[in-house]
Amino acid sequence: MSKTIDVGGKALAGGKTPLICTSLTARDEPSLLRELAAVREKQPDLIEWRVDFFAGIGDIPRVVAMARDIRRHAGGLPLLFTRRSEREGGEATGLAEERIPALYDAVCASHGVDFIDYELRSDPAHFQAVRQAAHRVGVQLLASFHDFRKTPSKAELVATFAAMAEAGADLAKIAVMPRTMDDVLTLLDATLDADRRLPLPVIGIAMGAQGVPSRLFGGAFGSALTFAAGERASAPGQVPIDELRQVTAILQRAMTARS
Repeated sequence: MSKTIDVGGKALAGGKTPLICTSLTARDEPSLLRELAAVREKQPDLIEWRVDFFAGIGDIPRVVAMARDIRRHAGGLPLLFTRRSEREGGEATGLAEERIPALYDAVCASHGVDFIDYELRSDPAHFQAVRQAAHRVGVQLLASFHDFRKTPSKAELVATFAAMAEAGADLAKIAVMPRTMDDVLTLLDATLDADRRLPLPVIGIAMGAQGVPSRLFGGAFGSALTFAAGERASAPGQVPIDELRQVTAILQRAMTARS
């Protein structure tokens, strides 16, 4: 199985892999807290706030206050803070890229989150500034790469995982769009290879309907985390959390019994 993800030196969910994450995508404060309450009942292992959906993303103090509110009402669940760019499938925000590092810096400094997601294809200087802001206060950086058009070759995927490690990330995530089931196998093979070679936890996801097996069985190929739909999906191919939990539990029991 995959490497565990830790918070404060302790493995999340007792070291279970893959962890299940659900995303918050509401657009304002009251809606986010309602969505959070509904998601909490489904008992994910961690929660992602997709701040690119948030109407107040351009107001940094408002974002910081909301991150603190989410943390306060999350029942102890760790929080992953993500601003997904339009280039990699995120919502249009009208926020210039030059302002994004300051947003991450403020959120990290507030101690309102445990993890941040920042895209590897960002400006290298911005990436390092965000990494330093996170590590300065003990927040972990998840480097990410998304391709909504295709699945790169295995060699390209493994090289991207390695580039994330070299850039100083604590976790590495790749999500791609398969055109055939062969592409899903390519993604899983690359994830397994990266998990064996690299010292950090890796996350490999094939999106869309064809990619669903990677969300269900990715942990067996080294993927440390999978995303499930809470109230709504934040990416194509996400499975409802209850169904995902059932499948991963069956797989883990079966593989443990036969190991």
